[in-house]
Amino acid sequence: MTSKDAGAPGLARLAGLIADETRAACLLALLDGRAWTAGELARHAGVAPSTLSEHLGKLVAGGLLAEERQGRHRYVRLAGARVAQLVEDLAAQVAPEAGARRPRTLRESSAGSALARGRTCYDHLAGRLGIALTDAFTARGLLVQDTGFALTEAGLAWFGSAGIRLDRTGRRPLARACLDWTERRPHLAGVAGAALCRHALDAGWCVRIGSGRAVKVTEAGEQALSGLLGIGAAALR
Repeated sequence: MTSKDAGAPGLARLAGLIADETRAACLLALLDGRAWTAGELARHAGVAPSTLSEHLGKLVAGGLLAEERQGRHRYVRLAGARVAQLVEDLAAQVAPEAGARRPRTLRESSAGSALARGRTCYDHLAGRLGIALTDAFTARGLLVQDTGFALTEAGLAWFGSAGIRLDRTGRRPLARACLDWTERRPHLAGVAGAALCRHALDAGWCVRIGSGRAVKVTEAGEQALSGLLGIGAAALR
């Protein structure tokens, strides 16, 4: 008789938390990096608020979500970057054809196209935009992808010259590969990916589309990214 691995019960509990379509929908929605109210998530998931509340309670208790209360409102967000990485990595393993339905309306089709073009993946940029940035960093010798993502000395200097501060005091990796679920290729995550995304939004290089995860590059962003990384406008649209 072999002894059961000590981590098996915890892994099974974690898998059980995610193995529910409503809870999975909430986790994917929260990949935009922002806090949502329970009512907003209920509408997004298409369930009653009372039902959603039960699901949120399980996700909070399981350590996947963090809860904040402001007056009568209850806000939830992903518990951190590691949870976001877990959700995105799992989503990348699901083939788009598996169980997917075609968009029923032009609005749904447009929203899907916008997400594929550019979006936030928790706190960094993903989609074709994220891949274009990653490719540009690699082509210019700012990023290497040998056994994993790593910024070169030239890459560190690039962030400094662009006025983008990198917080190197924490335990989070400076650069990390995150498998893009629409492009099926890794894009830049970690401290560098988060700093680039934050700067792009703050500087007006990118703007959010509606209330979801989709973003688009502005004219100012096209000019900045062309000058800083040599990315053509066509690759950003």
